[in-house]
Amino acid sequence: MIIIPSGTTPPDLYALSIIAENRTGVLRDIATIMAAHDANILMIQQSIIGSGPREGKAYLYFEFGECGDPGKLVADLLQIPSVHDVTTYPPFSRIFGSRVIVIGGGAQVAQVAMGAVNEADRHNIRGERISVDTIPLVGEHDLALAVDAVARLPRASILVLAGSLMGGEVSKAVDRVRDAGIPVIALKMAGSVPQHADLVVTDPIQAGVFAVMHVSDRAIFDINRVRGREF
Repeated sequence: MIIIPSGTTPPDLYALSIIAENRTGVLRDIATIMAAHDANILMIQQSIIGSGPREGKAYLYFEFGECGDPGKLVADLLQIPSVHDVTTYPPFSRIFGSRVIVIGGGAQVAQVAMGAVNEADRHNIRGERISVDTIPLVGEHDLALAVDAVARLPRASILVLAGSLMGGEVSKAVDRVRDAGIPVIALKMAGSVPQHADLVVTDPIQAGVFAVMHVSDRAIFDINRVRGREF
């Protein structure tokens, strides 16, 4: 267990994990303690541990801000009878940062990822945190489900659709992702997806570069200034 010492200047964002009993009311008890400490919960993930000595126990991960004394919060959480362990971490935003999501066919995804990773390396070596997540998929249904899920991914900042043919339900999913505030870059391809994307790019490597430059705090590229264009 790691406890942030009292009296130190806290960061703007905190993260902790909790191992607890899997039973009714545990989340309520934890949330009550966090509310008493004015912890503004920004993200929560929970699951049941599937193997090992803690198999069957509940695992909960929180990111939160506006907490006056995180050390006292941890101590109070450990007083809950059903809580076994509390561990603090740097939040994901300080480790993995903004996420570039690339979905589509394997060959095109690989080329977009190449451009994105190379450009992200250029920015991250100067102190930024930009990560690249990819998944090769085929089939309209699976693609539409994956695109819709991007809006639910923590820290997802931009989506690149890399394929040779996408439309139908995928285009509708693109509209929903954009409505959620996540811009979409599409490769030049057959189908209706390019008509729904914010930007269409012919070269997959360049599409990856554009995606990273948009989410970077230091780059001057802004997809909002070229929305609807094709390169």
